[in-house]
Amino acid sequence: MNNKRSPFIFSVLAFGYAFLYIPLVSVIVYSFNDSRLATVWGGFSTRWYGELLRNDQVLDAALLSLRIAVTTATFATILGTMLGLVLARFGNFRGRTLLTGMITSPLVMPEVITGLSLLLLFVSLHGLFGWPATRGFSTITIAHITFAMAYVTVIVRSRLAAMDQSLEEAAMDLGCRPLRVVFDITIPLIAPAMISGWLLAFTLSLDDLVISSFVSGPGASTLPMLIFSKVRLGVTPDINALASIIILLVSLGVVAAWLVSRRMQKSLPSN
Repeated sequence: MNNKRSPFIFSVLAFGYAFLYIPLVSVIVYSFNDSRLATVWGGFSTRWYGELLRNDQVLDAALLSLRIAVTTATFATILGTMLGLVLARFGNFRGRTLLTGMITSPLVMPEVITGLSLLLLFVSLHGLFGWPATRGFSTITIAHITFAMAYVTVIVRSRLAAMDQSLEEAAMDLGCRPLRVVFDITIPLIAPAMISGWLLAFTLSLDDLVISSFVSGPGASTLPMLIFSKVRLGVTPDINALASIIILLVSLGVVAAWLVSRRMQKSLPSN
């Protein structure tokens, strides 16, 4: 029975991987295209990588997006981990239902609604307090943290729910204070989930277009906004080169995170 099913399973698996990765491979291949037409092969060349590195507009947008993504992922991981600990370890408390709903809402809310509401918030704050003076790095980062920490909270909370609490209880029975238990026992155990949450928050921030378009101002275009504006006029080979570099960086980040998580899991005591 298993032998009869194996060709079908292999075919489905191969189709799934092909559906996901053939478009990425085609983008990488055409990034080495010598032609000015992005979809017409004109010979092998690395000219568009040189053009990309000389494009200050693209480099500034990429640097801004990376700064926003790193800041967003870091703060979202910190806040999301704290919320996950509260929901998983503090039991029933007043306001728990409201807190859970506030965390869940960014996951299901349309990005257009989230972006519009944040824009109105920043406009109101500017009218009342004069802040923010301009919409740019700070407003985009705050907006990204708002929805990214919800994803981190879900990941960390799920890890805590599946984690055996006997180690934490044993540490407290031996006289360890609760805060020391969190830093010495809990955080090392949920570190793989925190890394996964950081990577997810980084990706969501780097990829966001709709919310960033609402809360950004003149001179503060992120990389997705710049790419979208260029694609509307037609895909150019330098966009393929930019996409290839992003794919390479993301792949290296995923592999590095996998190696770190695997090493940390091996260092944990077995049950």
